[in-house]
Amino acid sequence: MTPGPDDLWFLPLGGCGEIGMNLNLYGHDGRWLMIDCGITFERLSAGAMQIQMADPAFIVARRDLLCGLVITHAHEDHVGAVARLWPQLRCPVYTTGFTAEILRRKLLEAGLTDAVPLHIVLPGDTSALGPFRVEWVNLTHSTPESQALVIGCAAGNVFHTGDWKLDGDPVVGARYPRCRYRALADESILAMVCDSTNALIEGHSRTEGSLYAGLQRVVCESAGRVVVACFGSNIARLHTLVQVAAATERRAAILGRSLGNYFRAARTAGLWDAQLRLIDSAHLGYLPRSEVMAIATGSQGEKGAALDRLAGGSHPDMVLEEGDTVIFSSRVISGNEEAVAALVRRLHELGVIVVQDGDGPEALHASGHPCRDELAQMYRWVQPRIAIPVHGEPDHMAANAQLARAVGVPRQIVGRNGDLFMLAPVPGIRRGAVPVGRLRHGAR
Repeated sequence: MTPGPDDLWFLPLGGCGEIGMNLNLYGHDGRWLMIDCGITFERLSAGAMQIQMADPAFIVARRDLLCGLVITHAHEDHVGAVARLWPQLRCPVYTTGFTAEILRRKLLEAGLTDAVPLHIVLPGDTSALGPFRVEWVNLTHSTPESQALVIGCAAGNVFHTGDWKLDGDPVVGARYPRCRYRALADESILAMVCDSTNALIEGHSRTEGSLYAGLQRVVCESAGRVVVACFGSNIARLHTLVQVAAATERRAAILGRSLGNYFRAARTAGLWDAQLRLIDSAHLGYLPRSEVMAIATGSQGEKGAALDRLAGGSHPDMVLEEGDTVIFSSRVISGNEEAVAALVRRLHELGVIVVQDGDGPEALHASGHPCRDELAQMYRWVQPRIAIPVHGEPDHMAANAQLARAVGVPRQIVGRNGDLFMLAPVPGIRRGAVPVGRLRHGAR
């Protein structure tokens, strides 16, 4: 199955009909371009988490036709499988500086640092990859330097959104380039391949900048130690929390490997404000309780994460006591409800005060994905001829397609992993064109 010079194809192997393990292919004139290469976590019956990723067998069999791998941003479901799958792909990799820093750490662990040709691009750059032209377009999302892609070839242009939101106060990084999005309407965008995560949620997502007030209020009202659980990749949230710590006369430290990795990557990439100081986590145990803020991994109840160890009294740097406070600056990802509930029960048994988003009048968490008003706005700006919802479960993608139809997008094509979306010369879909599956890697 090889695309011809008049063909423009979209083929998802992962992330279409599910949230996680994104792996997408575009085909044109005998060549393929891969967008993202991520993982997902499957919770096993014993509570351990197993790493899973899309099976790349289809493109591995055609790797001589693969122009390159483009990574849109630094979340695990977009970059987490690169080090594991690259030995089968053996293609150049293109991404921005911050994501490259995260990827370098993964390649180092895999012994691939010197093997992988890693090319750093800047937002606004255009890369020529075989018959494809790829323009990198800034987005706001919950990790820095996230990029949309305008993918062009002789058969047409596609706007691949990646993960995004319209955040007017992102805290870290540039605001979204409204003028560039609106200009796409004049560029004959054949299809918009679009994030569907929050397509069922009315309104507009919260800004990162809006969270400061709520977080500061909760910390101010806390007498003992404060632990804030959040996603490790959210550098803007980390900025906000360190600012809150300074304003409330607390010392902030990081607990958890992924938070440390993302923090160091942000510092190396020039995305960390040097005036915001963190202390070594080993010093937390020597401070008065009222001066402690620990920013921890484990908001999803992950076994062995920092918050799990604190709840079990086994963390080497700090012990939680009655009257301390744990703030969940996060949402519960579908499938993790029981694990998070069990973690909260353990914290309550210690006499710890638990505060979650929605418990008070002010927000403690902001999603990184667009709600319905943002989706509608982007469709109106870009004016694609075809809407292709991805990055969502079936009900999310159906809602995205319905919304696109309501705002005037002429055609919507909804499919699943392994379906071949034929964008040119004649739009259509071949269901189940390619076998798909998952690869599994250990448990933790």
